[in-house]
Order: sequence, then structure tokens, then C-alpha cells
Amino acid sequence: MKLTAQQRIGFAAWVALALLQVVWHAWLLPPARMPVAVALPIALLPLAIPLVYWRTPARMLLVAGMICLFYFCHGVAEAWAAPGERVFAVIELALAVIVILSCARKPKRRDAGPAATPLPPGEGGA
Repeated sequence: MKLTAQQRIGFAAWVALALLQVVWHAWLLPPARMPVAVALPIALLPLAIPLVYWRTPARMLLVAGMICLFYFCHGVAEAWAAPGERVFAVIELALAVIVILSCARKPKRRDAGPAATPLPPGEGGA
């Protein structure tokens, strides 16, 4: 299982996002309206879903990136609505964006064969 640097960064951000949820919701700013025992599973279970694909790291990271779209939305909402939690929300935003962008693949360039010769001016094309 050889990981690219981009995938390693994505996995590190995914783990950091899970740790941020624990620090944020259980330690530094526990929720006032629900017990921590309820808040932590709500915050962490979506991040555990990609573990289903632990044998295929690329697919696992892709699923983590899709789930991080939710955490991105959560970070925007918290940064906007709760000034006291803005720092954690911005960190959540940054980590979610890193995970999402780590899923992007650079397209492979096709070989330009004889069929790929440009048309002369005035024939088809632009």
C-alpha cells in the first residue's frame, strides 16, 4: 500500500479533524444543551465511515472527502453563528478543505498520436 504525499496529507488532516472534534466538543467547549456522551458520537461517527474502505486507501480518502463536505458546512455555520467557537470552526474549515483537496487527482496526459494533429486554419476547429 504505497501512498502519495498528497494522500498522506489527506489522511493526516482526516485524523486531525477527528482529534479536533474530541478536543472541541469534549474538552474545551463541551455542549451546553446535550451531554458529551451524545455530542461526541454525533461528531465522530461520520468520520469513522471511511474505515469501511481501509483496504483501498484511495477510496477511503474519497469517502472521507465527501464526508468532509458536511464538516466544511458545519465549520462555516459555527464560524458565522458562534463567535466564541470561531477559532475551532476555522481550524475545522481548513482541515476539511485539506481532506477534500487531497482527493483531487492530477489528470494524466494522453499521448498525442497522429490522429491528434491540429487542423489547418479555416477547416473545422475554432
